[in-house]
Amino acid sequence: MAIFNKPSTERPATRLDAAGSEPTMSVIGNGMRVIGDIESNGVIKVEGMVEGSVRGARQLLLGKSGAIHGDIHAVDAVLGGSVVGNVIATERVEIQGTSSVEGDILTKSMVVYEGGVINGSVRMGEPVVAARHTPSGQPAMGLVAEG
Repeated sequence: MAIFNKPSTERPATRLDAAGSEPTMSVIGNGMRVIGDIESNGVIKVEGMVEGSVRGARQLLLGKSGAIHGDIHAVDAVLGGSVVGNVIATERVEIQGTSSVEGDILTKSMVVYEGGVINGSVRMGEPVVAARHTPSGQPAMGLVAEG
């Protein structure tokens, strides 16, 4: 009960998004299937199935029972499940031991745990800029690595 009585100076700081508010968290639960693209600027946790691309997420958390059949565009991606598509993360990708990625990875830094599988090319080290999209949903340019 002491946590509710702590002064605000003793509570852990909450990360704020660019607009100055707390980022949102969206959950695709185990047994849930989403068909279509997902766009969010918050945190997305996937324990179910997504058949489409995930774009704009600050952080994507893919649980070991989760699967994404489409491209991932995020700042950070922590992958524990199956991905069939390319992964573009402007900051970091973590491939856990239960994860498999069938596609290319483009990121600034990456961690791969024992048991993690990548079947595709990996490009890392330089600052990464995700593809911009036009209102029609088509890419305005391809994958770009600044350098």
